[in-house]
Amino acid sequence: MSETPVVLINVYRCEPEKQAALMEHLAAVVRAQRARDGFVSATLHRGLNGRVAAVHGVWRTREDWKAMARHPEVAAAMEPVLATATFEPHLYEPVAVD
Repeated sequence: MSETPVVLINVYRCEPEKQAALMEHLAAVVRAQRARDGFVSATLHRGLNGRVAAVHGVWRTREDWKAMARHPEVAAAMEPVLATATFEPHLYEPVAVD
C-alpha cells in the first residue's frame, strides 16, 4: 500500500440561493468522512460569486480515500449534496509546500 498522501479538490456548482444549504450539506459529509480511516483534514470554501463551493481534503493514502468513497455513511451524507449541486472531483498528489 502506498504511503503518499492524496489530496481531493472537489468543486461544486449550485444556484446562489442554494449555496448556504450546500455548505451545510458539505459540512455533514466531512463529519461522516472524519470517522473513516486515513482522514487527515478537510477545508470547506464558499465561492464569493455565490455559485461555487470547494472542498480540499487530505487522505493518508489513495486506498483510504477509495474506502471512504465506498462507505455507506458517506454515501448517505452525499445524497443531499447530489440534490443541490453538480460537482467535479479531482485527486492530486502533493508536490511542493511553501
